[in-house]
Amino acid sequence: MAGKVFFSVTMSLDGFMAPEAVPVEDVFSPEGQNDPRVQRWMRKWSELQAWAFPQRFFRENLKLGEGGEEGLDNDIAWATHERTGASVMGKRMFDAGELAWPEEAPFHTPVFVVTHTRREPWERPGGTTFHFVNDGIEAALDQAREAAGDRDVRIAGGAETILEYVNAGLIDEFSIALSPVLFGSGIRLFEGVDADRVALEPVRAEPTQWVTHLTYAVRER
Repeated sequence: MAGKVFFSVTMSLDGFMAPEAVPVEDVFSPEGQNDPRVQRWMRKWSELQAWAFPQRFFRENLKLGEGGEEGLDNDIAWATHERTGASVMGKRMFDAGELAWPEEAPFHTPVFVVTHTRREPWERPGGTTFHFVNDGIEAALDQAREAAGDRDVRIAGGAETILEYVNAGLIDEFSIALSPVLFGSGIRLFEGVDADRVALEPVRAEPTQWVTHLTYAVRER
């Protein structure tokens, strides 16, 4: 039996998944670190993700060192990773990750990148191989389903790619770690959602010291 298609992201209290877009090469270049736009982006991003990086799972998976917090936040992060048999992402997320991820990319499963750029599969240590899909979101999902087998497929991001899958009726479930920060502007997770098509069914709400984890099943109206 095929697994679910889901996404799991952190969102600000006012609905933003990321700060305003800045060129990824600026964010991750030594020269860009003195750019006020980059400094503002990094500050807001760090505030949004403040719940995640102290967790033991994230520290181990991103090679940030030993130790870390254990508890519900850590359990949810670990369970999300364990249920994922393959991931799908957009080209912008891949471009940023290619600069930021450690050599052993943190997926440890096949990843399918929706892109117009033709490129041979890119294999990384630790079990992650990036495959570049040039014929749309459904083709990428078909390949991810096959690779995942009985496990779930995660639509990793970014917001535009997630929204494409939501509006196409291809998402079964999603989780949001609702972070108690306000952005005021940036990249909204649900900007342009087809609200006439998409209905949500609450599954669970799990508050912690850091965030509130909200899970919804997606139904077609």
